Amino acid sequence: MWKQMLGLLLAVVLGVGGAWLFTSSGWLASDANKSGLPLPQGGDFTLQSAKGAVNLADFRGKVVVLYFGYTACPDICPTSMATLKAALALLTSAEVAKVQGLFVSVDPERDTLEHILRYVGYFHPSLVGVSGTQAELQEITRRYGAFYRKVEVPGSAMAYTIDHSAILYVLDKQGKVQEQVQHAVPPAELAAAIRRWL
Repeated sequence: MWKQMLGLLLAVVLGVGGAWLFTSSGWLASDANKSGLPLPQGGDFTLQSAKGAVNLADFRGKVVVLYFGYTACPDICPTSMATLKAALALLTSAEVAKVQGLFVSVDPERDTLEHILRYVGYFHPSLVGVSGTQAELQEITRRYGAFYRKVEVPGSAMAYTIDHSAILYVLDKQGKVQEQVQHAVPPAELAAAIRRWL
């Protein structure tokens, strides 16, 4: 019971979007839209890609699906990116042309821009991968109600992992957050969310 109460408190502290709940099994994404809580502030930002600076405003006129993760993530990030890939496959080519997937790495210590480029390319050729400094990432994730933290793993070849939120943010053509979709939903649900804002 106390863990559930702690989870609710942390959800409020970590972001108005309520994107995270902590349970005995770990951090879980919650659906702010269904809970009635306000959507996160969001807003423009500029980060770096292997091909140069990328600003969220560059994608005005497109629906953006935004995700915060890292390339060494063993399961959650690949699942989220696979869900996005499958959702895009359910759209027509004309619809896909009006959608931009954007992966933000919260592990700049390990994720080089070239590696991020290769990683997103595994899932879809149109995806863009970016990252920035810790200060930039902390400010941006705060505005989006997202969460991440470095967790040392002594004796592991990876040295550390990143605990992070698992939300796919659907932004409308003006760059405003309209929906938060849990990472493990059926691809059809994400495709429907995208279509609502095309």
